[in-house]
Amino acid sequence: MVERSIWMQKVAADPGHSQWYIERFRAMERAGADLAGEARLVDAMAARNSHILDAGCGPGRLGGYLAGAGHRVVGVDVDPALIEAAEQDHPGPRWLVGDLAELDLPARGITDPFDIIVSAGNVMTFLAPSTRVQVLTRLGAHLADDGRAVIGFGAGREYEFAHFFDDAAAAGLTPDLLLSTWDLRPFADGSDFLVAILRRGSHSG
Repeated sequence: MVERSIWMQKVAADPGHSQWYIERFRAMERAGADLAGEARLVDAMAARNSHILDAGCGPGRLGGYLAGAGHRVVGVDVDPALIEAAEQDHPGPRWLVGDLAELDLPARGITDPFDIIVSAGNVMTFLAPSTRVQVLTRLGAHLADDGRAVIGFGAGREYEFAHFFDDAAAAGLTPDLLLSTWDLRPFADGSDFLVAILRRGSHSG
């Protein structure tokens, strides 16, 4: 049994937490906020009709946008309340409840590897620290040979970027491109956000 995620620990401590999160993004969308920046970056990387995994999909805003852009989208989240909201608000993708540390989509009938796996919204910082390498390894195992994983999270969330790079390397993932924002600004020492585009294999591979 894997350690319970920080997110689900929050939900256990505050049963209203998931609904608060869902309603927060619904309100932002009603107010006209731009919630699709991450999805636009992923869409720009993807050939039409790409197979895309939204890992830690939450209430589905990224996966919903990408499905609307013509991609085959699967979304996975550990929180059943968020998956229910995704099904309500963003029909189209296949939404599944599951722990990313135990991700095995072929066992659930989804056998095609993924062209792109995206994990946005600080998902990595809501994982139990003991499962980080395991999650990255499971994501890598679901990538197509030339597939890429796109992972974004902020600084100051008890997961140092240098530690993440070590974890990614331990999981067999190599950076292709490092950015500091979803609108393509370069990553540098001192950046307060990281968008890492990773592929399987080593630098020499």
